[in-house]
Amino acid sequence: MKSEERLSPEEISEPESYYFELQAHIGATKHGGGLKATEELVELCYIDKDKYVLDIGCGVGATPCYLAKRHGCRVVGVDISEGMIDRSNARAKREGLEDRVEFRVADAQNLPFQDALFEVVICESVTAFVEDKQRAVSEYVRVTKPGGYVGLNESTWIKAPPPRELVEWASCIYGAKKEFLTSDGWKELLKGSGLRDIVVRTHKITPLSQWLNEVRETDLRDFTAGWGWFFSQFIGNPGYRRFLKETLTTPGNLFEYLGFGIYVGRK
Repeated sequence: MKSEERLSPEEISEPESYYFELQAHIGATKHGGGLKATEELVELCYIDKDKYVLDIGCGVGATPCYLAKRHGCRVVGVDISEGMIDRSNARAKREGLEDRVEFRVADAQNLPFQDALFEVVICESVTAFVEDKQRAVSEYVRVTKPGGYVGLNESTWIKAPPPRELVEWASCIYGAKKEFLTSDGWKELLKGSGLRDIVVRTHKITPLSQWLNEVRETDLRDFTAGWGWFFSQFIGNPGYRRFLKETLTTPGNLFEYLGFGIYVGRK
């Protein structure tokens, strides 16, 4: 489909809402690199059983539960969606982790925590969707203890500038106000918030590898129930069908330009 034939963000009712609702119902936490990328953040942020960790934009609670189970740390997960927090609490109860994880509704741009509370703050594929990215990253730094780490995994233009049709496609799928950055752009956000010793690692992705990563992280019951929701939306919601049409017409050169980056800085 040519760029001028694409649906505008206004023609797809609430595209961002559809995107996150699909994730929530399937039980997936979508970020580049899957668990391997999460472990990269663990390594660079020195997460171990003694750390108190904040996961911003925790979605359905996959990463907080994984960190608590695998590394024994205490984790607080926050998300702006009450529905996501409900699913996170259900996951923690199902996995017997209620004593090590806690979930709260919160906005990344206005965190409800005191200064210097956490040793590590991480955020996986969330800051790209925040309107005021600098304000958000400054909040991450504010609640981090001196000497602690802030680590991001964010969608990144690994080849720039991206063609106009790719930028338009991303606007249609994720919402007109969302913006992916280059690795230099993400690094400047961390520096602008006062972080030091910044580490930048960029990675390419492929559709197959990303799909396999998401399947590995998805609970079978959530996956089955999620696809039931998907088909009900497809049948009964014309706006969702238009959104799906755009999603499935991914530009062929997308992954030549779009990957993800790991960005870590020390306070």
